[in-house]
Amino acid sequence: MRDLAVILLFSGAGLYALRNPYIAALLWTWIGLMNPHRLGWGMAYEMPFAMAAGAILVFSMLINSQKVRWNFAYPTPVLLVFIAWMGITTAFAIFAGESLSRYVAVLKVLLMLIPLAAVIRTREEILGLIVVVTGSLAFFGIKGGIFTAVSGGDFRVWGPPASVIEGNNELAVALIITVPLIYFLATQAAALRTLPFISRVSEKWIKLFLYLAMFLCLISAIGSHSRGALVAMVAMGSILWWRSKAKMSLAVVALVMGLIGTAFMPEHWMTRMNTIQTYEEDASAMGRINAWTMAVNIANDRPTGAGFVTDSPVIYQSYAPNPNFVIVAHSIYFQVLGEHGYIGLLLYLAFWISTYMLAGRIGRQTAKHPELGWANTLASMSKVSLVGFAVGGAFLSLAYWDMPFYIFVALICTHRWVREALGTQATPGANRQNMSSPASLQAGIQKSMKVR
Repeated sequence: MRDLAVILLFSGAGLYALRNPYIAALLWTWIGLMNPHRLGWGMAYEMPFAMAAGAILVFSMLINSQKVRWNFAYPTPVLLVFIAWMGITTAFAIFAGESLSRYVAVLKVLLMLIPLAAVIRTREEILGLIVVVTGSLAFFGIKGGIFTAVSGGDFRVWGPPASVIEGNNELAVALIITVPLIYFLATQAAALRTLPFISRVSEKWIKLFLYLAMFLCLISAIGSHSRGALVAMVAMGSILWWRSKAKMSLAVVALVMGLIGTAFMPEHWMTRMNTIQTYEEDASAMGRINAWTMAVNIANDRPTGAGFVTDSPVIYQSYAPNPNFVIVAHSIYFQVLGEHGYIGLLLYLAFWISTYMLAGRIGRQTAKHPELGWANTLASMSKVSLVGFAVGGAFLSLAYWDMPFYIFVALICTHRWVREALGTQATPGANRQNMSSPASLQAGIQKSMKVR
């Protein structure tokens, strides 16, 4: 039944997407993040849904060119340079054949961001993207949070099978990154009622559901038994508390989560979390340090890195302090460093720092315009999510995972929307007072919300 439901839903959405490339973009995002076909055990499990969604998106863009507006705003050029550099490192990789296949897989994720940004043009479409991104991951957070509560935290929570976030650590970080975006949606409950399938739900119930989803996602992250996720949760929570106007409320939430972690979770969970302070005695932590040291040694020896394959006994024999402990990098930073050298790491960091700064720019542009409050909140919560990714990703090999890149897409689309809404005030011959009037701004907002 699950397989049939996924096939029917995908087919129906795919047909509709032929008339609207934006729907195709949401379809691609949903398949890539949630992997709904992996939730069954029948014929849908191995069906190429992602390839079909990508093909539908490209074809729909070709036949609906009037609904496409290319967006190469900064930091998109940095991303393209990084992609090109990875092509160079692949050509000089130690294992060129296997690196090429992994490079192609990464290209499918990163290059598809360009058409996604081209078909997301209005406020409603940006909200729709955030709904699909958060919903695809919150599904596992809600389910995992309930499971953790029922089981008393005795078992770990795992992600969708055969996906990038299948592991407990990866899923936990994914949920932590998702929580600020759920909060953003909760602040936009009234606007969400303009979206299909949500219009009949009251604003009160939308908010209640989203706040409950946030709580369950955090419970699920705790129930994953992930130490990296705990560190990311503390870092992200600190940023969220600092930026929030409701500091007391957030402090209460943090206190409740802390009490759950110390009183509700089993003893073996506490024992595992305590190993953060005694990492020298933990084999897993020492294995990661071994992998990180190897990545530095590779970058020092090879300007282009080793290519996409570093978890090989051959490479460990040449570069690792302990050649017998072969694991993946377990860090987005050392993953990129070992695979693409110092130049690759600098480009990767430049891209994410630029994305974070773009969110700050949106926040500054909209701070004095209440009509653009939704964009201000999205920018603020995007920064919190990016901090969660930066900290949680320091312990996981998620350098090319698509979810954070969708935040980048949402930000460049929002920035264009805001720029056009504010830019319509700058009419020839207008004085500054007229340009900044509420009526002029409102007219600009209404114009920018029209589908071009």
